[in-house]
Amino acid sequence: MCGPGPVAGQDGVVAHVYPSLLSPPVAFARPPTGPDRGEPPARHWKQAIAAGATGLAGEVHVSADGEAVIHDGPALRLGLRRRPIAALASTELPSWLIRLEQLYGWCPAEVHVALDVAEEAVDAVATLARRHPTRAAGRLWLCSSNWRQVATWRQALPGARLVQVSRLRAIPEGPERRAASLAAAGLDAIRLHESDWNAGLTTLFHRFGLLAIAGSTRHRHRLEALVAAGTDGVTSDQVAELVDAVATVGAGSRDPS
Repeated sequence: MCGPGPVAGQDGVVAHVYPSLLSPPVAFARPPTGPDRGEPPARHWKQAIAAGATGLAGEVHVSADGEAVIHDGPALRLGLRRRPIAALASTELPSWLIRLEQLYGWCPAEVHVALDVAEEAVDAVATLARRHPTRAAGRLWLCSSNWRQVATWRQALPGARLVQVSRLRAIPEGPERRAASLAAAGLDAIRLHESDWNAGLTTLFHRFGLLAIAGSTRHRHRLEALVAAGTDGVTSDQVAELVDAVATVGAGSRDPS
């Protein structure tokens, strides 16, 4: 574990660093979306790994014939129309779309891969994971908002890290009871919106042995604050800021996994 202890961020302000269960936390890179999307996602991810990102994060959906692909959302814009990925054959999918099989082919085994998995994609993800067992050894993270459903994936994917995705305001019973439920169900982590996290909340989930993962943010000061709060993974499509924040605040630590 790192800290707790002081560290100077980009602006020179000394922050108090709380311990993470993974030190340094995983730097998950997401492909750019919206107006910033100017290059194929695979190229962005390869550049992110070269720049020092230690993880990749995306959504998995399946085509009509069972091809698992990574895309931000269940539909694609093809010309003037939006088409559900589930309604398209793999031969109809654009060449720039990342196939999960291809990702496993070029992504180094030591890089963490976090996948938001649609229910219909679980079997395809499990089949590919069994073909690549080194990836599943603590470096494949499977995420969904339905934690009870996620818990059922353990038998098919024994080496993966299982993650609930939520918002703090969407946990009616409160974070402590939810943490107890997730731990009892065999989940490994929870991913909350980046604005939900603080040092007290990371400490609470860590007490139940759960990893604390922060959703995507583009701002360097927030990335530094999330690392300082003891999160175990931070996410951004701004790779330079992501890598620098983890290196600055998490300096001197090693990932024990």
